[in-house]
Amino acid sequence: MQFKSGVFKTILSSLLLSGAIQASAADQTILNTSYDIARELFATYNPTFQKHWQEKTGQTIEIKQSHAGSSKQANAIMNGLQADVVTFNQVTDVQVLHDKARMIPEDWKAEFPNNSSPYYSTTAFLVRKGNPKNIHSWGDLVRDDVALVFPNPKTSGNGRYTYLAAYGYAQHHFGKNNESNIDDFLSHLLKNVAVFDTGGRGATTTFVERGIGDVLITFESEVNNIRNQYGEDQYEVVVPKTSILAEFPVAVVTKNAKKHDTEEVSHEYLSYLYSEASQRLLAGFNYRIHNDVVKAEFADKFPEVTLLTVEEIAGGWPKATKEIFRNGGKLDQLQRR
Repeated sequence: MQFKSGVFKTILSSLLLSGAIQASAADQTILNTSYDIARELFATYNPTFQKHWQEKTGQTIEIKQSHAGSSKQANAIMNGLQADVVTFNQVTDVQVLHDKARMIPEDWKAEFPNNSSPYYSTTAFLVRKGNPKNIHSWGDLVRDDVALVFPNPKTSGNGRYTYLAAYGYAQHHFGKNNESNIDDFLSHLLKNVAVFDTGGRGATTTFVERGIGDVLITFESEVNNIRNQYGEDQYEVVVPKTSILAEFPVAVVTKNAKKHDTEEVSHEYLSYLYSEASQRLLAGFNYRIHNDVVKAEFADKFPEVTLLTVEEIAGGWPKATKEIFRNGGKLDQLQRR
């Protein structure tokens, strides 16, 4: 059916007047720049915050999302991506915004509770139905018949957590002073990697959709979400008894928020993650949380694990970055063995 231009204009005007087409924009807009497996989490969180903000201020807010490996995201912000807030999965990817660009304050960790980490996770394994390779611990991952998939530590905070979690296990198993056995373990682990994807979601696609590998190593939250999405009868989750504390730091990108006049709403956007309702939402996405009431509700969902910190394993993120993940560092040396 074709309309003459005058008829079309009349119809369009009627639709606008009736409210069938919304012409008004939100009062403010912010951009949340996040790690790549957080798409669904923040797609669910954003409407709850929009409702909260409108009830609190009477204003509407549009929330845009950007997702990729957290290190890539940090570089994109320093190269001009206009993020108002960051919700990352590694401290160094937030810290670099201060150290290299002065886009956030030096004391950003003190801005919100728990070192500005509203939720946390650990590293776990996803295996195929029936656990055919009989995977139960980190030690099982270095067998010759096991193929691994996890993100590249060079481009992904998720991947760096995986490496450090394996490193922590080896220290715990062999003793911190047994450097030779630790290096052999990590070298075999790296040789068993079938695909190094740039980020966590790419690794998930490789394992689930392309069918590559026997074990996907990623955040506990991600392996549980995958199992829920693709079928509990298709995959099994293995949470090793010793793993790593993976914090998920957040920060207002002050330089951009000031320019956009969004400091207040950006701060509230991150602060609301600590509310009981939001903590319950986070737990529903299989993240470990800090709120005691919600933690008790979900106690049976998260097995007891010895969570080693990055400080305990590698002396902190600055030292790990310098000695392990820099070009020519320990990671590169082990991959060349």
